[in-house]
Amino acid sequence: MAKQKFPRKRSSEGRKQQPPAYDKKIFQKATKAGDPDHVRLNKYIANAGVCSRREADELIAKGLIKINGEVVTSLGTKVTKDDKVSYKDKLLQREQFVYVLLNKPKDYITTVDDPQERRTVMDLVGDACNERIYPVGRLDRNTTGLLLLTNDGELAERLSHPSNNIRKMYEATLDKPLAKEHFQAIEKGFDLEDGPVRLDDIAISVDDDKKVGLELHIGRNRIVRRIFENFGYEVVKLDRVLYAGLTKKNLGKGKWRYLQGFEIMRLKQKGNKPS
Repeated sequence: MAKQKFPRKRSSEGRKQQPPAYDKKIFQKATKAGDPDHVRLNKYIANAGVCSRREADELIAKGLIKINGEVVTSLGTKVTKDDKVSYKDKLLQREQFVYVLLNKPKDYITTVDDPQERRTVMDLVGDACNERIYPVGRLDRNTTGLLLLTNDGELAERLSHPSNNIRKMYEATLDKPLAKEHFQAIEKGFDLEDGPVRLDDIAISVDDDKKVGLELHIGRNRIVRRIFENFGYEVVKLDRVLYAGLTKKNLGKGKWRYLQGFEIMRLKQKGNKPS
């Protein structure tokens, strides 16, 4: 049975941070060239932090978007910097993009708000910026680890879409040691009710036979927990230690930091091809 020792976790007390002024050239290099004076309406809405571009198309189709006071329903509409775009009669402004990486602790809900008034990840990043940022993807309440939050709707949609095969790495702690035959079955690949499961890599910690590392591109709901449940194991701890090339280095549990410009460029590139 293959075994691998996982890197030790590092913690950081963190410090007061200021949102960086990202170099516009970085984003020009990472996105397709186009007409700088005209922007597609759905992109404008996404850049205003309202929602993703796909969700923006739905708002447009429903007649909920106005340009210069007139309802627009054509999905191919483009706007200029002089146009006034509004949603629910509120004028939209293209926000400065903000990118925050959080090391999510246990017992926090991955949502912007919760009707049951449980703690959410937004409670941890409330002082990060004035812009409305939101989580990219989800981690369930009991799962810890890396979570990206941003108001860049276009990037969020790219990273969340299954076709882009965003790489993730998890460390799972099981209720009992993983048997050799089950390790081999998972390593070989198997089928769940919603499709095949093929991992990029799996390894057992040399320090603890209950601790298993998994690398995968699959984005299906609760996939890691379901993998082990299929073989009769309960995941007692689950930690995402890598997401789209981002790691938890020097990021303590419950702490966050702003992404650097080169990290944003890499993410935008990953959103256009498998990572």
